[in-house]
Amino acid sequence: MALWRLYYHLVWATKKRTPLITEDIESDLHGYIIGKADSLRCVTHAVGGIEDHLHLLVSIPPKLSLSDFVNQIKGSSSHYVNHNFENYRKKFSWQRGYGVFSLGRKQLPEAEDYVVSQKQHHSEGNLIPWLEKIEEEDDGPPKKSEKSEVAEEVISWPMNDCFQPRH
Repeated sequence: MALWRLYYHLVWATKKRTPLITEDIESDLHGYIIGKADSLRCVTHAVGGIEDHLHLLVSIPPKLSLSDFVNQIKGSSSHYVNHNFENYRKKFSWQRGYGVFSLGRKQLPEAEDYVVSQKQHHSEGNLIPWLEKIEEEDDGPPKKSEKSEVAEEVISWPMNDCFQPRH
């Protein structure tokens, strides 16, 4: 038996950012995603979003790869919507890419609030930009030449002092 405490903030969008997650399917879609995650032995901490994208805060066991989890959730939820809602027959799909961010247990409450309050954050314009950017292409950590441009977006950790080089 493995001990694991893994927390991920996942974000992905509908294909072409089409506003498909309407009020008539939102609750069922979120419920389906939570149920599917449970069946994969994952723990869903929060799910939220707006019409064109979804945020999922989840713990995924180490025996399941992150990409396999996302592929299963996206594929099965798309199938679920297309086969259970008359207005969506073969119309609902997700874009290929997704964003993933890891976080610690102490950050969980703030992340949960951000995820479940997506509609409010979008209507008020108080978003965390790098959690809302979703591209179809891979966008890994910044290259050395890009680090200075990204530095303003990085959250400084109080523990950085602990990792100073020893002389």
